[in-house]
Amino acid sequence: MRERPTDEEQQKLSVQRKKKNHNQKNLIIGEVETRQIVYLSKTVEGKKPDKKLADEEAIEYPAGTVMQQDTGFQGYAPEGVTIKQPKKKPRGAELTKEEKEANRELSRVRVVIEHLISGAKRMRIVKEELRLKVEEISDDLMEIACGTPNFRNLLRKPFFKELLLQEFYSA
Repeated sequence: MRERPTDEEQQKLSVQRKKKNHNQKNLIIGEVETRQIVYLSKTVEGKKPDKKLADEEAIEYPAGTVMQQDTGFQGYAPEGVTIKQPKKKPRGAELTKEEKEANRELSRVRVVIEHLISGAKRMRIVKEELRLKVEEISDDLMEIACGTPNFRNLLRKPFFKELLLQEFYSA
């Protein structure tokens, strides 16, 4: 969240009508197997829709990628990517047991990504009001905030931990 801009044009660009505050957002892509944040977009105004931001970023995915996305990306389907989304309950009907089980599996993966995002938000400067007047500081802060849990998760892997300690003590 940013402090309210003094320039009237910037206020109109950044304010979210529903929440009545001046937010900013980033697109974060995480990998479940490595538990790493693998992509971070530039910082944009908070009222820009998630799908539009993803379309503007024009991210190229490796062939055969399976993407699990939430409802903010409804209709976003890059080429060569298999999309998985939770199935909504139809009006006046119930989901079948198979659909419920599929949703449960997707939610098990989704919780890992949510933990990655919350790991970045542990740096409170990312989620609280930012009063720094420097223009491009938000991108730098977000890079640091996303790099910190990546490094932390890397240290949790025994092989990498031993390798880093060996390099540290040999230097």
